[in-house]
Amino acid sequence: MPDENENLLGAYLRDRRTKLDPAAFGFESTRRRTPGLRREEVAQRANVSATWYTWLEQGRGGAPSAEVLDRISRALLLTEVEREHLFLLGLGRPPEVRYEARDTVTPRLQRILDVLEPSPALIKTATWDVVAWNRAASATLIDYDALPPGQRNILRQVFCDPRIRAAQFDWESAARFVVGSFRVDAARAGATGQVAALVEELCRVSPEFAALWRDHDVRAPGEGVKHLRHPIAGTIAFEYSAFAVDGRPDLSMVIYNPATPADAERVSSLIRARSKPEA
Repeated sequence: MPDENENLLGAYLRDRRTKLDPAAFGFESTRRRTPGLRREEVAQRANVSATWYTWLEQGRGGAPSAEVLDRISRALLLTEVEREHLFLLGLGRPPEVRYEARDTVTPRLQRILDVLEPSPALIKTATWDVVAWNRAASATLIDYDALPPGQRNILRQVFCDPRIRAAQFDWESAARFVVGSFRVDAARAGATGQVAALVEELCRVSPEFAALWRDHDVRAPGEGVKHLRHPIAGTIAFEYSAFAVDGRPDLSMVIYNPATPADAERVSSLIRARSKPEA
């Protein structure tokens, strides 16, 4: 007897199959008793046995492999969320992350950053390139608006920019945390191959980075407290939190919440100063 997950998997496959337009795949769309693709058409697209695919929909095909589920997901044109659901039903786990680097964010994500003021907030990729930020981040952390895209990488700034080093109360601890968190982020996003060139570059130009990278330490990038020395506002304390961006394994959002009302006022004053027209 099939178990509950096998029944749910079969029902899900049937539902996705019946919602597809045969004509969009070059199949004739007339003389069909039911909507959608036929089982043998899905099997043909997925390069699996039509008999076995039929059993799978009937809840008696056994446990499919990850490779087969991946082929079926492409055959059914599943979205990333639908593909993940298919794997959870078929294997009891999500699929391996398929990293796809994109250097833009949606207008909705940018609006979220903008309403967080006076909290500096940014969005970074798995290679720790900053791709979106709000005014508070530019006023308090780094003037990202003034930097070309190639210079908006957090690791390059931490290890190669003396201004960033001077802003840290304990640069060694901050650098160790950054490298350990970066290692975790890259692995979670499935981007270990994509970060190889950046790691090689930093190992070449920064002996300190090379030593930390060889330690293989990992750190949880979730939350903590950070103190910055700002050249105008003085010391500012933040409580920071990092969040995954749903549906975008290549991105994470970091929010620096001022720790006290006085810290919030320091950030607000920096934002106001940047907003004033130059004399």
